Order: sequence, then C-alpha cells, then structure tokens
Amino acid sequence: MDEFARAVEDGLKLSKRLVLPGGVPPPRPPAGMERTVSAASAAGPDPRLLPTAPTAYAVVADPGAVDTPDVPSYQPYVYGRLDPPALIPLQMKEVDLAVDCTLDTAHVTLRARWWLHCITRSRECDVRIVVPMGEQGSILGAEVTIGRRSYNTQVIEVEDNTVENHGQIQSGGLLKPQLFFLTVPQVEGGADIYATFRWSQKLLYDNGRFSVDIPFRFPYFVNPLPKVFMKKEKIQLTVNSGFSKEVLLQGTSHPLKEKGRQGDKLSFMHEAVVENWSNKDFNFSYSVYSADLSGGVLVQPATLRDYDDRDSFCIFLLPGSGNRKVFRKAVVFIVDTSGSMQGKPLENVKNALSSALSELVQGDYFNIITFNDELHSFSSCLEQVNEKAIASATDWMNYFVAEGSTDIMHSLSEAMALLSSVHDALPQIYLMTDGSVDDEHNICQTMKTEIINRGSKSPRISTFGLGSHCNHYCLRMLASIGKGHYDAALETASIESRILKWFGRASSTIVANISIDAITHLDDFEVDSEYIPDISVKSPLCVSGKYHGKFPDTVIAKGYLADMKEISIELKVQHLKEIPLDKVLATQQINLLTSKAWLSADKQLERKVIKLSIQNSVPSEYTEMVLLQTNLDKVDAKQKVKQKLKGQKGPDETRIPLHCLKLGFGDKAATRENLTTGFGDVRPPEKNVIMRKASGCCSRLADCICCMCCIKACNRMNDQCAILMAQICAALSCLGCYAVAELGFRSWVFPF
Repeated sequence: MDEFARAVEDGLKLSKRLVLPGGVPPPRPPAGMERTVSAASAAGPDPRLLPTAPTAYAVVADPGAVDTPDVPSYQPYVYGRLDPPALIPLQMKEVDLAVDCTLDTAHVTLRARWWLHCITRSRECDVRIVVPMGEQGSILGAEVTIGRRSYNTQVIEVEDNTVENHGQIQSGGLLKPQLFFLTVPQVEGGADIYATFRWSQKLLYDNGRFSVDIPFRFPYFVNPLPKVFMKKEKIQLTVNSGFSKEVLLQGTSHPLKEKGRQGDKLSFMHEAVVENWSNKDFNFSYSVYSADLSGGVLVQPATLRDYDDRDSFCIFLLPGSGNRKVFRKAVVFIVDTSGSMQGKPLENVKNALSSALSELVQGDYFNIITFNDELHSFSSCLEQVNEKAIASATDWMNYFVAEGSTDIMHSLSEAMALLSSVHDALPQIYLMTDGSVDDEHNICQTMKTEIINRGSKSPRISTFGLGSHCNHYCLRMLASIGKGHYDAALETASIESRILKWFGRASSTIVANISIDAITHLDDFEVDSEYIPDISVKSPLCVSGKYHGKFPDTVIAKGYLADMKEISIELKVQHLKEIPLDKVLATQQINLLTSKAWLSADKQLERKVIKLSIQNSVPSEYTEMVLLQTNLDKVDAKQKVKQKLKGQKGPDETRIPLHCLKLGFGDKAATRENLTTGFGDVRPPEKNVIMRKASGCCSRLADCICCMCCIKACNRMNDQCAILMAQICAALSCLGCYAVAELGFRSWVFPF
C-alpha cells in the first residue's frame, strides 16, 4: 500500500495544475495539514492518503492530459510519462449509503457519483474505484455505468471457459483485506461515473451491544466547489433483531431520524445538503434487551433457487447482560516458530500472547508450546496462574527464535496429553500457525477421534491463521471439530488486535456442551458446523443448518454452566417472511461447507457450495467473480436479463476475472521453503531489483559496450556498429526508467 499512497501523493501534486470554473483553484487541505503531509512525505508515504471511504481515482500516465474538462487552464505542456501512473482523487457529486442489520450481519449498499474533473474532454484515462469495507467484509457485487457502457460483477463457476484472463491484476479485486477495487478503462474527461457497491460485514459485539462500523471518512480533496455542485448526502439504516425483544438505541455517529418501527424492525434516515462530505466513519450501535440468556429459532422454507430442497433454520443465542460466571480454564497455547514467522509476525504474536496471559485469572492453568521441526514447552506440566508464573512465561517468550520447518501434529498431541488429566476447569487449546502441512487431513481426523472418545470433557480447540500460506479451511474445520473459535490475520498490522479479540471470545465461555431437542421432532436435522459451539459472553451464537419436517412452536436448548449446573433455554420458533435468511447466512454457510468438502473430498458438497455461491453472489473457492463489460447501445434490455439469469455471455460482453478474492487451501511448497510472503505487506528482501527488471532490455549490453570500444579504437562505424549502438540506447533507456522509479524520483520519465 506504500506504492498506492505514493501514487496518490503524486496525483495531488499534479492536480495543482487545475483551475476550476471561475478561475478557482482546487480545494486546499485544512490549515496545518499541508505542512504535516509535506513533512511526512520526506520520511515516506503518508498513511492518511490511503482510502478511508469509497473513492475514485484518475489513473494518469500522461501528465499532459491533466486539465479542466470544459475550460482549458493553458498550463505549460509537460513532456514524458509517469511510471508508475499517478492517482488523482476525483470529486464526488453525491453519495447514498444503505445499511441493513440482521442478526449478527450487516448488508451494505453504497451508491455514489463522481466526475472526471481533471482530464480534458479530448483525452481519456482509466478510473480506479476503491471501496474499504468493515469487519470481515465480503464483496457481493458492483455496478458501474459511464455513458453507454456498463460494468457489473458476476459469480460463475471456475470451470467456465468464457472467462478472458487478461492477466491484469489491476482490473479489480482486493488491494488488501477489506479493500476492494475496480478499474474502468478509457473514461473520457468530464464524464460522470455512477457506481453501486454491495458487501456484507459482521456486526461487532461487546457487553451486550451490537455495532456496525463503515469506513465513511472522505478526505478534503474529494469535495467539489459548493458554488458549482450541491452535495447531497443520504444514509438509510434498518435494524431487524429477529426476536420479539425490545431494541435499545445506544449511539450513532450521524444524525439519524427514526422513520418507522414495525415489530422487530426499525428504520432510520438521514438526508441533507452538506457543505463537505462526511469526515468520520459511520457508526451505529444498539442492544437487544435481555437480562439473561435468550434467543430464538428462525426457519425459512426452501425456494426453487435453493441449493438444497430442505428448509433452512438458524439458532441464534444471545449471552445477555446478566453476570454469568465464566468457566475456569486450563489453557495450552501452541505457537508456530518456523522460519517463515521471522520478524514482525512472531513479534506481534509474542506481544499478543503476553497480553492474553495477563487476562488469565487465579484458578486458571496454562502452558505454552512452540513448534517448528522440534517441540519446546514452557513447562513439563500445566502451571497455576500467578504473577510469578506469568512473569516467568513472558521472559521465556523472549527466547523465541523463528527457524526450522512446520510440524503441527506433534504439538497438538502434546497439548492433548497435557490436558488429559484436567477435571476442574474447561480444557482449551489455542493454535497459531502460518503454515500448511502434508498431514492436515490426518490431523483433523485424529483430533475428531480424540474428541469423540473424551466426550464432554474434551479440549476446545481454537485456531488462528497468519497470512495466506496456511490452509484456513483446515484451521476452520479443526475449530469446528473442537467446538472452538477460528480467526485469521492477513496483515501483520492486525495480528495483535485480532489474536486478542479471538482469545477474548474463546476464553469467555459461560455455557458449554449445548444440545437442542429439535432433533426428536424432525425427520432430518443437519447443522452446518461439526458441533454446536459453546456460548461466549463476548459473542452471540449463530448455528445454521437444514431440516425436513415441522418445527414445534418452541425448542429447548440445554447446556452446563460454570458451576456444572444444567440450564434450559426456551427458544421460540419464528417462521420468517421479511428476513432473507439465506443471504444473511450465505458467507458462514459457504465457509463451513467448503471446509467440510475439503476434509471429505465430497464432490456433492462442492456442488452445493457452487450453487450457494452463485445464488447469493458470494465468491468461493469453486467459483470466480468476474467483471462483465456491456455496451448498452447493442444489448436489448430483455436479452440482458435473460443472459444474466442463465449466466450466459452476450455478443458484446467481456468477462474479466477479479483477483485475490480467495484464500485457497494453503501453500505447502511455500511452507516447506519458509517463505515470508504470506502477508501482503511483508516482502522478501529484493536484490538487484533494477538490473532484474531491466534484464529483458539489456541482455546484450556487454556486447554493445565492447562494440563501443571498437568504434572508438578505429574511429569509424559500419552498419553492424550502428545496429549495436541502437541497442545500447534502448537498453540504457529501459534501465534508466526503472532506476528513476526504484530510486524514488517519482516524476515524469523522459526518454534518453
């Protein structure tokens, strides 16, 4: 993302050439900010230049094209080209944000209009639209319209041979986790860009309060002049708790007015003409009133489009605001210290582990196991939590060294053995790894057998994946088998915070060994996860699945509290009409079914995932999201609808694959070689970058230099010498261009 910030910095400098209608220069930064940005740019790219709200950029390779579309500013002409191109943020004319909060998920729709204010009408450039998403954001679709051209995303099967692999990662996909982008080619200066983006994200939950956070901080440079354009901002929000419980509003970042309240559904609206676009993220928080554990069962009949002819159900349980006692814990942390963990990943894991140890209380037990191709333990047995033991463990972690290969099975077996004699606490295993290994199927099957044999006293296994080289579906499956929690960090900067949230959820169990009596009333009852997880005080429990038969009016959920007393929770069954349960649960179901399909190698499960993915426009490992380009002049509206329903390609359509939307099933080769590029923001040391990039241009440079010596010696040039001299110029030109880019001279590159 440093390159992206540098490109935006170049774009802002380039935009100073603009003179808007009336002779007015473009918007200037707030007082003091320009000085701060200039000082920061000396040390490196300013992180404030990264998108904090949906933003469109002009991709400018030719600085000579930069001018106001309607009234030329007659700036001096600039020769040469920019390599890499600069990104000029476009001014936004209007924005409309719609948020639908249901159960533990928010579905977000954002509509915006930008105009290409910085390119003269006689020229064209690409436009890149970047959309930051919230917690565990997953893109569901995008539509862009420019004049008579239309672009929209579509999810198709991977085997579909109609996809045109242009080999351009810049066409669209994820720049980084939760940062989606699309690039629209050849947009004429002064054109309006209409765009709609849809995504889902998880609601945050803390102390009985749900909240949704959406990046909505627009920088000053996307504000058009108030005298030229009227800025209209619109925000719509609906909350559907799914239960007959009172919804209590806790706070909002923007002035919302309640528009309606119908049963469990609330709606709010904010619409105003504003002087500047929002300079803060959109946040809304609420709670569902409940003094104790509560929940319900939501059921929805199957439709003709469903991947399964059985009806759907969702069991949703809230921990409530009561002060339920948390289980005492016997904890074993398993930390990957293989060679690929060197540097920031291991340092961040150590910091998170130190904080997690400090959250343990007297009465808990703990131990730490590190593994690579060897195994090391902090202690030969479980240690009681006290200040001395925690301090000793923290000191021991300072000797972690990242080296060697990855052996997960040995460390898990050791942890299971350590916890085999625990009787007065809830045994828990916390596995953190960045690698993928050959015996992953055997690991899952072995742990499943162990857990079945140990019954209700089996250890809970929670897993955490670091980077993209580990098999996240194996880790998710292992957590499902172990009634634990799964999470991941795909950026080094998020490792510490995500580990602490993950540990907080998994270590705050208030009800264990949950069972549902619905099975006795139904002909068929299948849960998407392997087992029903425990209830944590820091997260609601959402269990989905399929069934045949008729649910009774009420269902009883049973479990055990920390004092080992049995608790029964009466759950009312509600037949849904307004809540699209299939869309709310789609991402969760796809992840769980993909994990099952990976473990069992079941082709029927893979087909279910494909149907579910296409039906709900959620990318999966067996499908692909593509960008579909359509010329509206040549496609009849009815024909377009038929093609979309059938997934067919029209005569004037182009499909371009979008990138980085899949996690994959791990990279065993990278794990064996201890590669550290599993994070997008961590790169291996580059050696001779300039020479390597220019190698294609100067493969005969040595011969050419020899020829130059001959020319000088004989003081004349024949035809062969002239050819070689031309090769010298081409090689040096290529080498010089890359040298300018690599050494940070980010200005126009002139040919030699």
